[in-house]
Amino acid sequence: MNKQYDYLIVGAGIYGATFACMAHRHGKRCLVIDKRNHLGGNIYCENIEGINVHKYGAHIFHTSNKKVWDFVNSIVEFNRYTNSPIANYKGKQYNLPFNMNTFYQMWGVLTPAEAQAKIEEQRQEALAKMRAEGATEPRNLEEQAQILIGKDIYEILIKGYTEKQWGRKCSELPAFIIKRLPVRFVHDNNYFNDRFQGIPMGGFNKLIDGMLEGVETRLNTDFFDNRQHWEHIADKILYTGKLDEYYDYRLGKLEYRTVRFEEEILDMPNYQGNAVMNFTDAEVPYTRIIEHKHFEMFGDDVYKCPKTVISREYSTEWKEGMEPYYSVNDEKNMSLYQQYRALADQEPNLILGGHLAEYKYYDMAPIVEKVMGLFE
Repeated sequence: MNKQYDYLIVGAGIYGATFACMAHRHGKRCLVIDKRNHLGGNIYCENIEGINVHKYGAHIFHTSNKKVWDFVNSIVEFNRYTNSPIANYKGKQYNLPFNMNTFYQMWGVLTPAEAQAKIEEQRQEALAKMRAEGATEPRNLEEQAQILIGKDIYEILIKGYTEKQWGRKCSELPAFIIKRLPVRFVHDNNYFNDRFQGIPMGGFNKLIDGMLEGVETRLNTDFFDNRQHWEHIADKILYTGKLDEYYDYRLGKLEYRTVRFEEEILDMPNYQGNAVMNFTDAEVPYTRIIEHKHFEMFGDDVYKCPKTVISREYSTEWKEGMEPYYSVNDEKNMSLYQQYRALADQEPNLILGGHLAEYKYYDMAPIVEKVMGLFE
């Protein structure tokens, strides 16, 4: 029996939209459904006071793959935004990632050699303490961070932020969460090392709308409300939602972290002078403030828009009814995910894609690169 579509795509985020775009270009019949009332998933932007507000947290596109960069720019031109976050610890500001500006702000050191000596001195202290307690490998994130970067930077720029983000003490978090930390002995505040980075001119909706041009889409449509119908209208299903939900939680529930956003319109043109400011002390309840206009307005253009929009981000445990943001990739959850993955691997007409279905953290560019690879 001929099906109505080649692909049913469940979820209109970056994975679903890129897949639909590539399949459509290859002459495939696609239907994209999403339970939300908008396309774009978590990269959706809402225009408020002339500012594109990242409704589900800040997203910055960055890649070193020219083919990926050329592909997204063929849909919408990207601007020159460079991610240079600031850390605020008890009212004092530090540049991120850790670089010569940070080390000067932290210790007053002026040369790379002085900075390296300071870090190495503190690393050795952390290693000695660990060995004195009979440990040969870092037993938790706290020890891992201190043997990578030393006590000062750990306590001022990592500890409070990480504990707010995960809702657990660093001494209770597994060491593998911080396998390495970017350290630069140059004055470079660019967070990413990639050749290309930016924001679509006009916001991420322009990218998603361009990808889905000519593709049939339906919003406010939940796959699970009429599952039997959706399973029979296409030859294959690309599923981008929670994998445990797809299998009706039959093996148990995977754990997630979520983020609550507190949005505020301010009657001023410039609140913090930067798109991203992390608050790294435990006393401040939110992890960071995003000032959205700085993603697309630079220099004097910031002042042409008389208002600004900020979002405070609060990290919390995920509960039913909340949006799942980050997978909790500890041993228990990864073991459960692999069991669900084994079920999915037995279904030849099911394709899994995206951070929920694959239970992993994903940047946007690797998603686009992966989907492009599927069609090459």
